[in-house]
Amino acid sequence: MPQTENHEKFMRLALAEARQALAQGEVPIGAVVVAGNRVIARAHNLTETLGDPTAHAEMQAITMATNELGGKYLPQCTLYVTVEPCIMCAGALGWAQVATVVYGCRDERRGFIGYAPQALHPKATLVGGVLEDDCRQLMLDFFRQRRGQ
Repeated sequence: MPQTENHEKFMRLALAEARQALAQGEVPIGAVVVAGNRVIARAHNLTETLGDPTAHAEMQAITMATNELGGKYLPQCTLYVTVEPCIMCAGALGWAQVATVVYGCRDERRGFIGYAPQALHPKATLVGGVLEDDCRQLMLDFFRQRRGQ
């Protein structure tokens, strides 16, 4: 399967996680960790549910993936996330040595690229814009509804 199709396949799974977050009243961001073309972790934002500002989709997915693999490093893994990670999540991805980070849409206000573009591991690959319109629309709809527009 060509890389673009693979990225889209796994981003669709991340979007499904984002929709679960939406159904729970969370900001609709989802994440999936893949190792060897196999999903080893799926997560979505739980900040409202847990009352924890660090319970972002990426943080939840990293914890699940490290538990699944039995170690704190994920150098053979790709993380798919619907929205560009924040600085906190990018730092955690860097510490976990995630090999590739694939995101859907940019986060112009809080995304790590604008504030700490070197936060990922030095050997990490960053891929953006996968199913970008779908990811962006989910966020736009959420915030429009939240603001009553």
